[in-house]
Amino acid sequence: MEFLVTMTTHVPEGTTPAEVDDVRDREAANTKLLAAEGRVLRLWRPPLQPGEWRTIGLFDAAGPAELDAALETMPLRVWRTDEVIPLGPFGSDPGRGKVPLLPAGREYLVWFATDVPAGTDPQRVREMFEREAAYARELAAEGWLLRLWSAPGRSLGHWQATGDGLMRDILRSLPMADWLTTETVPLTRHPSDPIG
Repeated sequence: MEFLVTMTTHVPEGTTPAEVDDVRDREAANTKLLAAEGRVLRLWRPPLQPGEWRTIGLFDAAGPAELDAALETMPLRVWRTDEVIPLGPFGSDPGRGKVPLLPAGREYLVWFATDVPAGTDPQRVREMFEREAAYARELAAEGWLLRLWSAPGRSLGHWQATGDGLMRDILRSLPMADWLTTETVPLTRHPSDPIG
């Protein structure tokens, strides 16, 4: 099972730079071990304000208890709060590792909430979902869509594009765009990202 974990670190006041460096070095070493075990799949940095220290991670674990055990081994956890979102299967997911990363691409996480207009004919709804699924397969084949998951109350897509404008254009081109509320998070790779 996969989990998206947003890790927010708050370094206590009075902590010396040497102590911060020590914890960060131990965190990087531990992350390599977790990645080698297949627990940490990806790490990214979302957009940050000055002084913010936040990381988004994609983890693999048999369940919440196993995930928590892995998170407990991370040295930064003493200064961190973690927001865990369980990710479930999604029918149009291309699958882990099936779509290669673009050398010049930027990655994005896009949250989707679907709101079908009241009174829409059920046959039209089925057709729109079928068109959306077929188009998702096309976008994966073209290298833009990396993964899709279901999450509580919405869906999550992992995308890549050669710029923010193209990412917006791709989302606008979705057959169900008028029925979707989206939230796009541009990502940069974390220095400890297992993909390198």
